[in-house]
Amino acid sequence: MNKPTTLEVIGLNAAYGESKVLFDINIKLYPNEIVACVGRNGSGKTTLLKTISGFLHPSSGEIKSIDQNLIGLRPYQIAQSGVKYVPQDKKVFSDLTVRENLELGSYASNDYNWNPVFEYFPKLKILIDRKAGFLSGGERQMLMIGRAILGSPKVLLIDEPTEGLAPSIVTHLRHVFTDLSKKASLIIVEQNLPLVCAISNRVYAIREGHVVAELSTRDEINPNNCEQYL
Repeated sequence: MNKPTTLEVIGLNAAYGESKVLFDINIKLYPNEIVACVGRNGSGKTTLLKTISGFLHPSSGEIKSIDQNLIGLRPYQIAQSGVKYVPQDKKVFSDLTVRENLELGSYASNDYNWNPVFEYFPKLKILIDRKAGFLSGGERQMLMIGRAILGSPKVLLIDEPTEGLAPSIVTHLRHVFTDLSKKASLIIVEQNLPLVCAISNRVYAIREGHVVAELSTRDEINPNNCEQYL
């Protein structure tokens, strides 16, 4: 592709102490693209997202977003630059209401327009005064994504968004991700291969901390082909 990238990872290596997890990772993300990362548990997918978002400092390599070097920036600075991370744990501020959770997202991003959040997730408007600790897993995921899209990020890093969710919520998220890609680029770590293959423009397969394949055609991006990397 002869067009600028919204995110580029070059020769990335990362470790937890003496335990090396990522080995010379190279990935690219183009505007309005959905890229999926697939692989077995423990292959390094979550570590990759944590390193891009600044929660783990790489031992070497480059991470660039629109020609800005993200290496050395703190997580909040990376988020302010337009690269938002939605972690796997579905943790929200449980003692705060949905409204208060969104207010914190607005304060961090200086974006107090919640209409896009409610357009994607109308249920959050109904639950606006409910404490987040009483939300279902699907509702917490909606809230986390809703907070992340405040500030109109250019890159969304989303880790295992459909894990443990009802099929109806998964279907809804599929449409949300497709629509979000009209405004941003997405990297999604996901084990749900039918979802991955339905929405992804490209798929990176990661095994034991290495990128072992890049799937970029519709013939390649199918559940049977992706399953060999799980």
